[in-house]
Amino acid sequence: MGLWRSSHPGPTLVVTTLAAALALAAGVETWRLVMLAAAVFAGQLSIGISNDAIDADRDRAVGRTDKPIACGEVGLRTAWTAAVVLALLALGLSVPLGAGLAAAHAVVLVSGWSYNAGLKTGPLSIAPYILAFSCFPSLATLAAEEPQLAPGWAWLAGGALGAALHLTNVLPDLDDDARTGVRGTPHRLGSRTSVGLAAAAVLLGAASATFGPAGGSIPDVTVIGWVVLVLVVAVVLISLVLARAGSTGRVLFRLVMLAALLLAAQLVASGHALAP
Repeated sequence: MGLWRSSHPGPTLVVTTLAAALALAAGVETWRLVMLAAAVFAGQLSIGISNDAIDADRDRAVGRTDKPIACGEVGLRTAWTAAVVLALLALGLSVPLGAGLAAAHAVVLVSGWSYNAGLKTGPLSIAPYILAFSCFPSLATLAAEEPQLAPGWAWLAGGALGAALHLTNVLPDLDDDARTGVRGTPHRLGSRTSVGLAAAAVLLGAASATFGPAGGSIPDVTVIGWVVLVLVVAVVLISLVLARAGSTGRVLFRLVMLAALLLAAQLVASGHALAP
């Protein structure tokens, strides 16, 4: 149970569900979809556990009682063993789906581990998020019987989603991070600038996911595409107004995260355009 709580179960389940939903929307056959979901699930567990293993001393220093490794509920050796085994399992489950999928998933895993291992504390902390989420739509298309990379608009939308998630994910923890020497991209920019950039990223991603599948033709945009785009714009505008009014990081985090989840839903709704 402690290992599960150390794996960041919420994000792990969300990312796994997103991978499965994209594959389903792209028409990937059932056994391939199940294999992809299992591979992504194992990989996300690995990334989450390695994050808490690396951050154990930092979490202990700021009194994070919700972190099993920092509290001693899970031994450090046990955590590292689980993280490595799960990473290898993730790659092993990817191989039957093809070399392209295995390579793309390896990029996602390396991005996550490199962020945990040190990039999170520096100015380039946003880079692994952009790289991993740019590749993410291609996990669905490369898992298909006729593998191919996702179209450019999906890369752009995925990368924008990753940037927005990173820029907002740390907002509630800025003070704790400052005490433990973590100064990634959002910490250096500050909360207001981070929210502004995250909002711009979400808008860019939403526009890409709206107009990309239609080939840039406004008359060919679906009703769902327009509805989600309007919702994203509305949430972003509310976030920017509240940021200007000095709202707390946690409120802004929830609002921009909602906009990011709408973007993720829009990607899934456009998944038919990913199909070969």
